[in-house]
Amino acid sequence: MKFLFDLFPVVLFFGVFRWGENHHEQSHALVQQYLGGLIAGGGATAAQSPIILATVVGIIATVLQIGYLLVRRRKVDGMLWVSAAVIIVMGGATIYLHDENFIKWKPTILYWAFAAILLFYQTVMGKNLMKSVMGEAMKLPEPVWRQVSWAWICFLTALGFLNLLMAFVIFKGDTSAWVNFKVFGATGIFFLFVVAMGVMLSKHMEEEA
Repeated sequence: MKFLFDLFPVVLFFGVFRWGENHHEQSHALVQQYLGGLIAGGGATAAQSPIILATVVGIIATVLQIGYLLVRRRKVDGMLWVSAAVIIVMGGATIYLHDENFIKWKPTILYWAFAAILLFYQTVMGKNLMKSVMGEAMKLPEPVWRQVSWAWICFLTALGFLNLLMAFVIFKGDTSAWVNFKVFGATGIFFLFVVAMGVMLSKHMEEEA
């Protein structure tokens, strides 16, 4: 359930972007009518409208996530706060400057921010955040926890570079293809990594049993 909750902004972003692509005139009219005051120069082109609409919806969905948790008096994860900050800043720049390059940087900044936080706590604070998050659910040897932490640091760093490669080299100038990669490709890679980590950790847990 939490996985679906976390994907809520991504699903809405993709859905609105696809709708905008298939309804250029309507999406352009919505942007001009309701978002013109937020855009430098007072408006954007029809081709830019789908990504602008999707970005607005992504920002609103993320804010609603946090609001829902606060109203229910549940803890808002630090990662969600970071994600909200990044999408508001980079998404806001995309809307104001009607330039999709900013939102294309958003996943990379997010991945690298998480990797940097893990690295900082691991090397400077001497604290393993992965153990802090997962330690109650499983018992692993300390060396394995260090491997888990470094695996996530390397993976998130590599995923950030991969997003830049796809956004500005492989799919340069093709926002639609990049959106497909962001929603399906990056999510699939992330899922496979989690599964691989689960298999690796299960072996260590069996050894400890």
